[in-house]
Amino acid sequence: MRRPHGPALWPYLLVAPTVLGGVLLLGYPLVRNLLISFQEYGMGELIRGGAGFTGFGNYRAVLADPVFWEVVRRTFWWTLVNVVLIMVIGTLVALMTQRLGRRMRVLVTSGLVLAWASPVIATTTVFQWLFASRTGVVNWVLVRLGFESFEGYSWLADGPAAFTVLVLLVVWQSVPFVAITLHSALLTVPAELYESARLDGAGAGRIFRSVTLPLLRPVFGLVLCLEVIWVFRCFAQIWAVTKGGPGDATTTLPVYAYRVAQSLHRYDLGAAVSTLTVLLLVAVLIAYFRQLLRQEADR
Repeated sequence: MRRPHGPALWPYLLVAPTVLGGVLLLGYPLVRNLLISFQEYGMGELIRGGAGFTGFGNYRAVLADPVFWEVVRRTFWWTLVNVVLIMVIGTLVALMTQRLGRRMRVLVTSGLVLAWASPVIATTTVFQWLFASRTGVVNWVLVRLGFESFEGYSWLADGPAAFTVLVLLVVWQSVPFVAITLHSALLTVPAELYESARLDGAGAGRIFRSVTLPLLRPVFGLVLCLEVIWVFRCFAQIWAVTKGGPGDATTTLPVYAYRVAQSLHRYDLGAAVSTLTVLLLVAVLIAYFRQLLRQEADR
């Protein structure tokens, strides 16, 4: 007797709209960007069409530019600093939340959710107000604490200072997601394991290394991967606050691609930079997953 195919097909029909939407919203722009990166595509081609193919000429031009490699180094440094701070602070907040009482835990979690749910541009605007040179709260507090040199100090006019402001902004926006996710994962660890470790004389650090971290390694790996992706492709915050300045002090690969495409009207070079950005990110993630799988195989 033949079995009906309806129930077996029903789950695929349910996810089909999401898959189709993802292909249209993500697949087409990626393919179009890749196509433009192999063409001579400037303002004239944008208006009249008829772009000709140049092969790998755009990629050779980008890879031969020393500015591109400087931006690559800055992007990796930007990603490393932000991801380390986000993961460390997020883990500490998650562990702290686990030790709080019920009411305080609800209060802290609510604050994290509100910070996480705040629109990116709204949070960015608040940080611009906080670090304003004349009316900013940060300069006012520092002057009241005795740091007179911060009177009227322009944070966004100095490269390292602007970089620091952007790091604080991205960390502030990212820590809630990490803290909430890790806190939820911590709730799945059996309390008996902690009790046994304490009876054996293990301290907080040893319990985290020997009990918490091994059990939550997959969650830590997933969160770390998501944060690397989010920070590496970060654009809105940098563009809204500094537009990559002063000079190129805060220019990362997404900002560099946008500046090349829009300021120089070289959409072909911008597309090439975007494609190389995706390839670099994929290479980093592949190396990370290979290391993760190797560690799992050795266990």
